[in-house]
Amino acid sequence: MSRLRLHTERHAVDRIGWLRAAVLGANDGIVSTASLIVGVAAAAATRGDILLTGIAGLVAGAMSMAAGEYVSVSSQSDTEKADLARETKELSDDPGFELEELTQIYVERGLAPDLARQVALQLSERDALKAHARDELHISDMTAARPVQAALTSAATFAIGASLPLVLVLVAPVATLVPAVSVASLAFLALLGAVGARAGGANMVTAVIRVTFWGAIAMAITAGIGRIFGAVV
Repeated sequence: MSRLRLHTERHAVDRIGWLRAAVLGANDGIVSTASLIVGVAAAAATRGDILLTGIAGLVAGAMSMAAGEYVSVSSQSDTEKADLARETKELSDDPGFELEELTQIYVERGLAPDLARQVALQLSERDALKAHARDELHISDMTAARPVQAALTSAATFAIGASLPLVLVLVAPVATLVPAVSVASLAFLALLGAVGARAGGANMVTAVIRVTFWGAIAMAITAGIGRIFGAVV
């Protein structure tokens, strides 16, 4: 049996679509909801007001993430479809030129001209559109836009992320809610950064520092605004 068949590789790039949406949703859920809670708590609101604000933020945020991801990724999908339709027409109108174009792509990647033409010919005979999509347009099955997947993933992970600081509103004393939510949310963000980096095969330390730093900045600014306006009111 071939060694290539025995040796299976798993690359993180095939997870890029749902992983990006999942990390974005969870991160936004933790940061935005924790910031809302910290800001309202800093304004000396009651536990009921804080909880209601957090729940409203969770629902509105999850719906916003779903709609935003769907619209955004749908735009990418529409662009990919338009490019593929244009490429299909060009292949039909002038297959010779398209073959030369594909050959030149392989030459620029380091193949000798004769070998590049041979590769272009064989790939075109098998599936010309797929070859041009992958090597000219950089569109593949792994990285193709999936609007529904992105929308559902972002909405679900946003709700999960937002629910974490909400739990603290129920269990932590109101007097210590600001530091409790802040510290716990930073811990949640650190965990998210580590899990996301692990799933994507990236450096965990860098990811943890990045998400906790910006999360801390967001909560600090919101807490400051809430304290200022709370004092004014």
